Amino acid sequence: MIGDQGSLSNKPNPHSLEKVTLYQSFRFILFHLDPEQVHNLTLRLLALAGALPPIRAWLRRVFAPQTPGLKVRAFGLDFPNPIGMAAGFDKDGRAIHGLACLGFGHLELGTVTPHPQVGNPRPRIFRLPEDQAVINRMGFSNAGAETLLQNLRRGRPPGVVMGVNIGKGADTPLEDAVEDYLALLKTFYPYADYLAINVSSPNTIGLRRLQSRERLESLLEALSVERSSLHVASGRWVPILVKLAPDLNEGELEDAVGAIVSSGMDGVIATNTTIERVGLRSQRREEIGGMSGAPLRDRSTEIVRRIQQLTNGRLPIVGVGGVFGSEDAREKLDAGAALVQVYTGLVYRGPGLVREILEGLRSRNL
Repeated sequence: MIGDQGSLSNKPNPHSLEKVTLYQSFRFILFHLDPEQVHNLTLRLLALAGALPPIRAWLRRVFAPQTPGLKVRAFGLDFPNPIGMAAGFDKDGRAIHGLACLGFGHLELGTVTPHPQVGNPRPRIFRLPEDQAVINRMGFSNAGAETLLQNLRRGRPPGVVMGVNIGKGADTPLEDAVEDYLALLKTFYPYADYLAINVSSPNTIGLRRLQSRERLESLLEALSVERSSLHVASGRWVPILVKLAPDLNEGELEDAVGAIVSSGMDGVIATNTTIERVGLRSQRREEIGGMSGAPLRDRSTEIVRRIQQLTNGRLPIVGVGGVFGSEDAREKLDAGAALVQVYTGLVYRGPGLVREILEGLRSRNL
């Protein structure tokens, strides 16, 4: 865990503020374009930047501060800092070298499925600026395991922990879901630093039913057995985390955490997107799909805190949901998270967000 001794000063760096202000002006133009088109354009630009050494060096100078005091060790891995890119941004590993230059301590790729999927019909991403939120119903659209595998084989950026988030195919019956997860475990075991099991997306029909204790225990026990075999064969231990929904009630959360602990999994990601729409102002609030962003902040932090209590702090937690600045990240860390991930905050705050968060956290630790 990151320490919290010394000065409580959290004054933002003026250069970080300049970058945020510049992005706010640029955002006005972006928000008049289709969200999915903007996302795909961003990935292409990051992929291009990551392929050019001079551009990579410039991005690091601008966006990646030196943070030696923010190193974290969690589930057996060493992270250069606690801030990561959440799954869903780069599902196919197209832009990992560019993303690595933005200051992230880890990148979580995916969600990937065994075979390519087009996902749900468009439009399927909706901005809610009044609420600083996004609703998506992508449905695990991705180019499939082979494409992500090829991109990882081409070489990984140094100094960044790489996770792979895996999920069942949309056409795979729920009773056969374990086969998809086992296949993906075997495929990415040699290449991922950790694996994240996605059983909590609201955009694949029936997927969240895998969070029930009986189904989750069955799935995780099968993965645990296979992981043990891969460990013996390779001599390499790859941590497995489970990503949970924020919409679980108390009993469901206790059951899910119990299954995660009893099966020997290494950590939990809290949380995925929510289907709740309480208190939203945007006219887009009734769109079907999972909502991320500021309205999810308190609930995700509450889930982090509750998991910390249920496990007496023995299960490492990745907190994600509504992180728009260093104070939001600090709330997750104080609640018990070892690491924090961002996504929607980047949509509203821009690529300087990671540096802003890290500088804020560092100022608290001086």
